[in-house]
Amino acid sequence: MSIHSTPARPRRRLRTAVSATAAASVVASILLASAAAQANIPADPPSGSMPAPTAGFPLPTEHTQKAYDPAADFTAKWTRADAKQIMAQSNPNVAPGENSMSPDVTMPEIPEDFPAMNDDVWVWDTWSLTDEHANQISYKGWDVIFSLVADRHAGYGFDQRHWNARIGYFFRKTNADPAKDKWNYGGHLFLPNSSIGNTEWSGSTRLMKGDQVNVFYTATTFYDVAERNAGGGGIAPDAVIAKALGNIHADKSGVTFDGFKHTKLLEPDGKMYQTKAQNPGFAFRDPYTFADPAHPGKTFMVFEGNTGGNRGEYECKAEDLGYKPGDPHAEKVQDVQNTGAYYQTANVGLAVAENKDLTKWKFLPPLLSANCVNDQTERPQIFIQNEDGKNKYYLFTISHQFTYAAGMRGPDGVYGFVGDGIRSDYQPVNNSGLALGSPTDLNLPANNPSGTISGQQNGRQFQAYSHYVQPNGLVQSFIDNVNGVRGGSLSPTVKINFKGGVSQVDRSFGQDGLGPFGYLPTNVRVGGEGLYK
Repeated sequence: MSIHSTPARPRRRLRTAVSATAAASVVASILLASAAAQANIPADPPSGSMPAPTAGFPLPTEHTQKAYDPAADFTAKWTRADAKQIMAQSNPNVAPGENSMSPDVTMPEIPEDFPAMNDDVWVWDTWSLTDEHANQISYKGWDVIFSLVADRHAGYGFDQRHWNARIGYFFRKTNADPAKDKWNYGGHLFLPNSSIGNTEWSGSTRLMKGDQVNVFYTATTFYDVAERNAGGGGIAPDAVIAKALGNIHADKSGVTFDGFKHTKLLEPDGKMYQTKAQNPGFAFRDPYTFADPAHPGKTFMVFEGNTGGNRGEYECKAEDLGYKPGDPHAEKVQDVQNTGAYYQTANVGLAVAENKDLTKWKFLPPLLSANCVNDQTERPQIFIQNEDGKNKYYLFTISHQFTYAAGMRGPDGVYGFVGDGIRSDYQPVNNSGLALGSPTDLNLPANNPSGTISGQQNGRQFQAYSHYVQPNGLVQSFIDNVNGVRGGSLSPTVKINFKGGVSQVDRSFGQDGLGPFGYLPTNVRVGGEGLYK
């Protein structure tokens, strides 16, 4: 395992198709046009192995990791038997309010005196400027990130940020000291009233050929913003997946964008992906696009969804539970159904582009379902890394503890699944799916994330959320609630090592596992360093 005594910037690695003597002006086009059959910069391997079964708990579901055609009618299942392993691997004997989870999956504690990333806006869901292979791009000597932002001084509170969300962007020099140099706020990415919908939720941003960017985002429309800001509300928003094609510019002063043209891409179909009419609390958001070395020339998208059908009508099935025949600790289907677990119907959706402009998309069956397990699989990512000469596909997503079905327990954090292709019989990492969670006493009930943290439950159970997995296993998130101190700034970056379906927090990274706040380093440079037009 590589030792990171300080959070050094990852070394630059250009694709092998790029000549070291190529002119800077053509490096970008070669990098971005190449059908590179290479995986992401891999994470370091963990030092441990898959957790052993725990007496008194059911065994996890067996998953083959077998790959299927992306268009095949096969959906992997994150089962109750899998998710039960979270409690199986938790310590039932800790003092009340301590962290009961293994240190291997627990995010180090964030200090209460964290700095504000920006004094004018709250910052939460954040992602980098990337290419189609998830490389993080330095553009002409500048690192660029995108965040959901909301005005700190508009009169509404931190928890009203969701229906006032806009996509903002930040930049700083690629050679900046991440521990000292702050991100420069560039403002809102899109002009007022130009995007589809009246709010903008999470997505991803890809640098295309030349100086163009495609911003894939969730276009939401709230019809009761004033009422919600005043503490009321409840009218379900509309949500569609959209994109905006625009231009990126850089000079000695920084980075700017212009010329965005917006296109509506996808609305849920009601069959594979639940609609607003079927469930006012439906999820349809967080587009993340990527290329797959196994299917050159195609562009895919993963997104958060819910299983199609009217809310409350789903019937839990034996395959959703996933218990082995004869397991003495297995639940019965009807008993699970009687708990109301059928209300939890999260899935991770898949779509494929039907043209090179990426303006026409086709739904494919979901990659993963969490029916009767959990109701949210937010901000999914596909992370491909080479393991012993073979590409392995990691599906990372995030979820909340309060979106679990009855009888289930897990923390806010990152959940991961590994397979042999985009569509696989995904195996949950660590047998449970949990890769990184905020410190939580899973023996105690959860507190409302927006409410007062009680004296019993761990005060950092909601310290960080909306995690974004980067090359090398670095993980960025935003601060939500640290022992009652509300956030709205980026967290210290942490590092997870993963290989073979096992993940482990790297506590040698940074200081006791915490790197600099808002550390999103780039690993591919485009346009040269300081080569400004």
